[in-house]
Amino acid sequence: MRTIGVSSTLDVIKHGILPCIVLSFSNLSVYMRYIRSSTISQLEEDYVVTQYAYGASTKKVLFKHVFKNTLLPVITILGMSLPQLISGAFITETVFGWPGMGQLGIKSIFSFDYPVIMGITIFSSLMLILGNLVADVLYAKVDPRIKN
Repeated sequence: MRTIGVSSTLDVIKHGILPCIVLSFSNLSVYMRYIRSSTISQLEEDYVVTQYAYGASTKKVLFKHVFKNTLLPVITILGMSLPQLISGAFITETVFGWPGMGQLGIKSIFSFDYPVIMGITIFSSLMLILGNLVADVLYAKVDPRIKN
């Protein structure tokens, strides 16, 4: 989207702020809930109590021990949410009038353009596979037990 008569990058960024905020905040509460519940469950584990008994600071316990174990379920959710960005783009692009794959998908559905619908479905499936691959690689980085 651009303002008529203005062709600058700043104008494109200005028109992209609201769609980006909508796509970002739509899943933010889900991630926050998973992080919170995972952190609470990790804080009740024996190794955390042991670290506090040894006199470790709260900052050290949280960032060195709890944070890594909290990331594991969050990485899974993030890997699975990549296709949700595409499906969220369907609605967001339609509402904001932003030309993109989401708006193309909506127009294709209403005009029964099956090859485009199949292409978008395949692309969404590939994004799901790619998201799971990235999640598996990040799992191996965060949790050394997974490497073997």
